[in-house]
Amino acid sequence: MSDDIVASVVRQWHAVNPELDTGPMELIGRINRCAALLQQAEDAPLRAAGLTRAEFDLLGALRRSGRELTPGELARETFSSGAAVTKRLRALQESGLIDRRSDARDRRVAHLGLTTEGRDLVDRLLPDQLAYERSVLSGLDESTRDGLSEQLSELLVQLEGRLGGGRR
Repeated sequence: MSDDIVASVVRQWHAVNPELDTGPMELIGRINRCAALLQQAEDAPLRAAGLTRAEFDLLGALRRSGRELTPGELARETFSSGAAVTKRLRALQESGLIDRRSDARDRRVAHLGLTTEGRDLVDRLLPDQLAYERSVLSGLDESTRDGLSEQLSELLVQLEGRLGGGRR
């Protein structure tokens, strides 16, 4: 195994307490560190378009669903809090990327959809974003990427079952 920052932390713990089982720390620590570095790198194509990853996730959810969604559906779809979704939706609406329509039967319910500008932006950005993500992962060969993706999927299914947060 490579000598990453987590390996250094584990060595320090073993020096203090050699009997300590650091296995969970080794896996979860690496997942957390990878996630932090990926978030830190930001997403260059999205940033250039003036969007955050979270905003793009909302636009992407609307684009791939092919229908209007409520703020609650978007929160579930993007694993975000309702308050965070509301804030992001306001910014996206002010940018002219989404439309909001009140429900005919219940004015408290909003239905959200992409404007033509929003749809065009997602369709233009997604290939660039995927190319960027491909370059971030370019140090791993296809077999390693596929194996890692499969293993992380297994972990995700387990965690969603135990901790909640799965799709409803």
